[in-house]
Amino acid sequence: MALKKYKPITPGQRHKVAITFDEITTSRPEKSLLLKKKRSGGRNDTGKMTIENVGGGHKKRYRIIDFKRDKKDVACKVATIEYDPNRTANIALLHYVDGEKRYIIAPDGLKVGLELLSAKNAPINIGNTLPLSEIPLGTTIHNVELRPKQGGILARSAGSSAQLMARDGKYATVKLSSGEIRKILITCLATIGSVSNPQHQLQVSGKAGRSRWKGRRPNVRATVKNPVDHPMGGGEGKHSGGLPRNKNGVPAKGYKTRNKKKSSNKYIIERRK
Repeated sequence: MALKKYKPITPGQRHKVAITFDEITTSRPEKSLLLKKKRSGGRNDTGKMTIENVGGGHKKRYRIIDFKRDKKDVACKVATIEYDPNRTANIALLHYVDGEKRYIIAPDGLKVGLELLSAKNAPINIGNTLPLSEIPLGTTIHNVELRPKQGGILARSAGSSAQLMARDGKYATVKLSSGEIRKILITCLATIGSVSNPQHQLQVSGKAGRSRWKGRRPNVRATVKNPVDHPMGGGEGKHSGGLPRNKNGVPAKGYKTRNKKKSSNKYIIERRK
């Protein structure tokens, strides 16, 4: 996807940088793979606001995505590349030879008409899914499982990827996009390639209204609030606000919240940068 800069015909277009949807092949999703998406507007079951800056936005329907890729040894063809309002990456509709249809996260470079396969002996092509034991070292991968048959949970956002570094016994060493290096069982599945829409982070909305379309309400800085509303509120004039912390008083910017005794610490070789 290419980036498009606008002539400032209106104030909202002066700094706007948008993505051209030239890779998208259809605007109509597959009806059988849609679900209703209920939204809370940041309210709990009693109607009280418990999450700030949430509410409104355009109506969405959830697309059921196949993160598990558990339809083994059945060939399929890419039918469409589609926009998904629920995620930053594009999605691809697969038509299997037995008639079933499924959505997957579209890898970068995927084209309509390509054949994909999820199998132990699948070729090392973009979009194919294999166990980490069968993927060559140094390969770029995405949609990586942490536990077998769990479904991919790592490297799923636009432009992200991981790299298979090494294998030792029953574990593979994978470097994630955050810089973290960790061990994952070699029986876990991963998909070849990086995630589509790498230009996503270069977008500039240009106006506050685009955030409202996405369901994001205005965000007020903590230091300009009153003491009753935030620990950093109050003071005379442009008061510094004290040490940075969230609304519940938990320190931010450098304060580590991860449990030192967490069981998965033993699988992390190197922490993220």
